[in-house]
Amino acid sequence: MAFERTTRKDWYKILGAEPSDSLTELKRKYQKLILLYHPDKQSADVSAGEVEERVQRFIEIDQAWKILGNEETKKEYDLQQREDNLTKEWPLHAQIYLEDMSWNEGEQCYSLSCRCGGSYTVSKPETKEVALVCCDTCSLVIEILQ
Repeated sequence: MAFERTTRKDWYKILGAEPSDSLTELKRKYQKLILLYHPDKQSADVSAGEVEERVQRFIEIDQAWKILGNEETKKEYDLQQREDNLTKEWPLHAQIYLEDMSWNEGEQCYSLSCRCGGSYTVSKPETKEVALVCCDTCSLVIEILQ
């Protein structure tokens, strides 16, 4: 099993929401925040620095809604978050260069033996998009260096 490592903003946190919230609940939280931070709703006595911070917050809230308000992009984001959380929890066994792994011509994949007796396996197409590979037997992970 392979994972792509990326760092992303926590869009749920930006909306003050939970992944378990319904689309209706997400929309309600979005609308409440967007009204609160909308540039047209700011009072005139606010400092320029605070105005800039509020505009940035407004943009983040809007971006969060664009991702979480669409069922397809929300599902994709949720999957990525789960993968990111797994990679934080699983112990990193080693950092390996792809050329140090064994190439299996028949199966068109790279593999490396794990200390548990299992194997780390990654297909050729996956090598372009993944950084972490899980052992097929235990919870250890290797990072593939490019």
